[in-house]
Amino acid sequence: MCKSLILQAFKMFVNLFIQTPQLLMKRLFTTIALVCIGAALLPSCIVSKKKYLAATQRADKEHADNLELQKRLAQQTELNKWLNNAKKDLITKVGVLRDSIEALESNIATLEGKVSDLNNKIATLGSENQSTAKELSNTKEKIAEQRRRLEQLQALIDRQQKATEALRKKIADALVGFNSSELTVTMKNGKVYISMQESLLFPSGSAEVNPKGKEALSKVATVLNTSKDIFVDIEGHTDSLPIHTVKYADNWALSTARATSIAHVLIDEYKVVPARLIASGRSEYDPVATNSTPEGRAKNRRTEIILEPKLDELMELMNKKPGEE
Repeated sequence: MCKSLILQAFKMFVNLFIQTPQLLMKRLFTTIALVCIGAALLPSCIVSKKKYLAATQRADKEHADNLELQKRLAQQTELNKWLNNAKKDLITKVGVLRDSIEALESNIATLEGKVSDLNNKIATLGSENQSTAKELSNTKEKIAEQRRRLEQLQALIDRQQKATEALRKKIADALVGFNSSELTVTMKNGKVYISMQESLLFPSGSAEVNPKGKEALSKVATVLNTSKDIFVDIEGHTDSLPIHTVKYADNWALSTARATSIAHVLIDEYKVVPARLIASGRSEYDPVATNSTPEGRAKNRRTEIILEPKLDELMELMNKKPGEE
C-alpha cells in the first residue's frame, strides 16, 4: 500500500515538468509536501504490511471457516428439512395411532358393555337355573307323591276289584239254582249286576212279586246281610209297548212300582237295611235289546239289582290333597 502511494507521488512529480511553470510551482510544492509526508509514513507502512498479511491470513481463515460454516449450515438445513419431514410423518403416524387407540378404546367400551350384559344374563340364567332346579325338585316331589298316590289308588282299585269279583261269585253261587233265561249275574264298571226277568218276578203288567221271585230275592238278601259295605240300587225296566191301566198310568209308573216292590221284599221280609237301598224306574229308556221283536221286548222287561261296594276309602284317597296324610 505504501509503495503505491510513493509511485503515485513520483508520477505526479514527473507530470509537473510537462505542465505550465506557474502550475508547476504550485504542484511542486504540493508534491514535495506529499513526498515528505510519504517519507514520514514509510516506516509505518512497513509495519502495516505485517498487519495486512496477518489480516489477510485471518480473512482467508475466516473465509475458509465461513465456507465450512456454510457447508455445515447447508448440512444443518438438510438435516432440519429431513427432521421436519420426519416430524410431519411422525405427526401423521401419531394421528393414525391416536385414531387406532380411540377405535380400540371404543371397541373396549363396547366389549365391556357386552361383557356386562353377558354377566347380567349369566346372573339371570343362574337365578333362573336355581328357580328351575327348585321347580324341578318340587316337580319331582309332586311326581313322586302322585306316583305314590297312584300306586295306592291302584292297590285300592285292585282290592275293590277283587272284592267285587268275590261278591259276584258269592251272588252267582247263591243263585246257582236259577237258569240264565230267568236271571244273569255280571260284573261291569266295578259293580255287580243281577238282572232278573219279568217272568221270574212278576205277572205281566203287575208289580206284585211272585213266590219264585221272592225265593231268588231271599238268596240275594242273605249275601247282602253278610256283606255290610254294599250299596244296592234297584232299577225297574219295561219294553216300549204302552201300558195304561187303572193302577199304572204308563211304563214309568210300572217300572218304578216294581223296583219299589222288590225293595220292600228285601227290607220287610229279609231285613236288609233300608239306608243301603235305592229304588228307581227307567221305563223303556234303557233297553238291552231291540223292542221290535217279542224276544227283545222280553229281555227289556227286567229288574236289575246293582250291587256297588263302598268306595269311601277310594274316594277319600282320590280327594286327598297332595301332602296330606
